[in-house]
Amino acid sequence: MKKLFTLLIISLVTINAFSQANEQDINALSIFSEYVKAKNYDAAFEPWMELRERSPKFNSAIYVYGERILKHKIKNSSDDVKLAFINDLMKLWLEKRENFPNKTPLGDILAKSAQLEHDYMKELGASNSDVYNSFEKAYNEDLDSFNNPKNLYTYFQLAVKLYDEELKSASDLFTKYDEISEKVEKEIKNYTNKVNKYITDTDEEATLSVKDQRRMKSYNSFLKAYDQITKGMEKALGDRGNCDNLIPLYENSFDQNQNDTKWLDRAMNRLFNKDCSQSELFVKIVEQKNILEPSATTAYYLGTIKDKDGNSSEALQFYNQAIDLETDSYEKAKILFKIATSFRKNGSFSRARSYYLQALGFNPSMGRAYLAIAKMYNDSAKNCGSDNFSQRAVYWLASKEAMKAARVDGTLKKAAVKSSKNYEAKAPQKSEIFSSGREGEVIKISCWINKSVKVPSL
Repeated sequence: MKKLFTLLIISLVTINAFSQANEQDINALSIFSEYVKAKNYDAAFEPWMELRERSPKFNSAIYVYGERILKHKIKNSSDDVKLAFINDLMKLWLEKRENFPNKTPLGDILAKSAQLEHDYMKELGASNSDVYNSFEKAYNEDLDSFNNPKNLYTYFQLAVKLYDEELKSASDLFTKYDEISEKVEKEIKNYTNKVNKYITDTDEEATLSVKDQRRMKSYNSFLKAYDQITKGMEKALGDRGNCDNLIPLYENSFDQNQNDTKWLDRAMNRLFNKDCSQSELFVKIVEQKNILEPSATTAYYLGTIKDKDGNSSEALQFYNQAIDLETDSYEKAKILFKIATSFRKNGSFSRARSYYLQALGFNPSMGRAYLAIAKMYNDSAKNCGSDNFSQRAVYWLASKEAMKAARVDGTLKKAAVKSSKNYEAKAPQKSEIFSSGREGEVIKISCWINKSVKVPSL
């Protein structure tokens, strides 16, 4: 009984001590949380630091709010004090990884640390190589969670700088370009597929819940950021990636890489995207890749080669083969869009529209397909219609297609609305509609367009 009584006393004391400690931690969390919400970061610092040191596993808010506190301290400090806060922020991310690993992907914190190192290179005494190596570590150790758009862009910018400093070869630069581009494209595909779940088949916008609206806004925000990265990378690469540089590089490397399907795939994509597809090297690489590993992409490129040779029937066979070989909806839409664009450039508007619409069937948020159709309507206006009024009525059709792009693709909304207004400005205006007496009339548009449009009511 005496032993039992002793154990009971010890248990009660332990529970009481734990309860008091837990209450102390809750109070500390509450105090600094309120300060942070009020953006009074200096007042939040002391209670936050006490809880961080005393109970690092207590709540993940220690690290979420702690990041804001330390960023404020960095921004408002100088010299050694600033350096100490920079280093402490890096330490905080590692502590979060240690104490809340499920909420702290490795690639994300390594990339964030590398970005911080880049932003304060002077204070840290870091070189371009130092920071690049930090990003490289994030890339190699956990690529899946290394997906912040800004971090990826900084990573590539550093690769360009190291190339200009002659610390990286041209081959190194283009390989890194391809690697980061593939990562960006993977993220674009991920968010595009998420957006497509909310796209309806009608011309009207879907009515979404507040929660779904927030999701769509987030998805489109990421898509816009990744689109900006793609453009930024092309700009950063500049003339370093033109045909004059690419062709000799790939020619010199072809023999040693002719059985490396990844190298062949990247080389042919890069040559095509940089308008180097007229070269004999492009044909050689595509044909070699097709021998080793036939794919939808090689079939499409073979189609473009036949097109340029004037063999449109064989080109079409390869195009259709490309569509059949691709099984992924997102990738199939990309192939269909490319085929459509080839026909559009050749003036085959009807066939181009057919392929653009097929592309939209597999990727409903591909707004650029609607914009391409709108542009073809615009370019055909003078050739369709029996009189000036009906010819200009084509611009209403063009405007409608542009607004479809604005509805389905948040990254193009501003540009699409602008295009729609430009088309509307070229269509018959209210005074012309009134004087013509054709208000509400349905006009049949002839030629390849073969559609009807209703004259707006006044």
